[in-house]
Amino acid sequence: MDTDVIIRVEHMTAAYEDVVLLDDISFEVQRGEIFVILGGSGCGKSTLMKHMIGLYQPAAGSVWIHGRDITTAEGSERQKILSGLGVMYQGGALFGSFTLLENVRLPLEEFTELPRDALDGIAAMKLKLVGLGAALHQVPAEISGGMQKRAAIARAMALDPPVLFLDEPSAGLDPITSAELDRLILRLARYLGITFVIVSHELSSIDAIADRVIMLDPRVKGIVATGKPAALRASSENPWVRQFFNRQPPPDVV
Repeated sequence: MDTDVIIRVEHMTAAYEDVVLLDDISFEVQRGEIFVILGGSGCGKSTLMKHMIGLYQPAAGSVWIHGRDITTAEGSERQKILSGLGVMYQGGALFGSFTLLENVRLPLEEFTELPRDALDGIAAMKLKLVGLGAALHQVPAEISGGMQKRAAIARAMALDPPVLFLDEPSAGLDPITSAELDRLILRLARYLGITFVIVSHELSSIDAIADRVIMLDPRVKGIVATGKPAALRASSENPWVRQFFNRQPPPDVV
């Protein structure tokens, strides 16, 4: 397997009972890139991500992470694969009764045997890395939505995974806060070498951060475009793809 390929999805089908959402899709994610999964509502973006992180088992096909097939791995092998992934769920999913420090410390408590002082030090460092060094002892309700997203990214980074999955990181944020989050993602990718897989439909964020995208279309239950956002906007052979990137409704929509 190509050492520059950190994730490989091969002929994967996602289905719920008899309903097929994604049919026979294949793509690769390169080491160190910011890779965005996009498309309209209901196209299967979050479903694809959940298959990639092992929450769902595909109806067919495979998902390779670091050269290992997560769809067949079991026991300690599966846990080793998953430990190389960090996940920020939509909305952040922070524990409301925990401080930010306690939220970030949680995966360290679960998966390491480090002493308490070391756990606190690592958790504090991760929060400082995302600009929350002054908010260690606040609970999620005491901070803004953008800060909650940053804290969730810090928690996803707790075990130093080389790959971070972010589900709709800009959802619900104002344009300025969204732009600040985009800059954070770019810094983490460029200076720490983290590979990002991001589910999004926010075109401004996609334009700002994406190295490459795949676009899903529920009408074909698969990928209709792959490439750089600017190239797809300007020259995609698929008119629906150009309409999406240029924010143009179909001709029959008034």
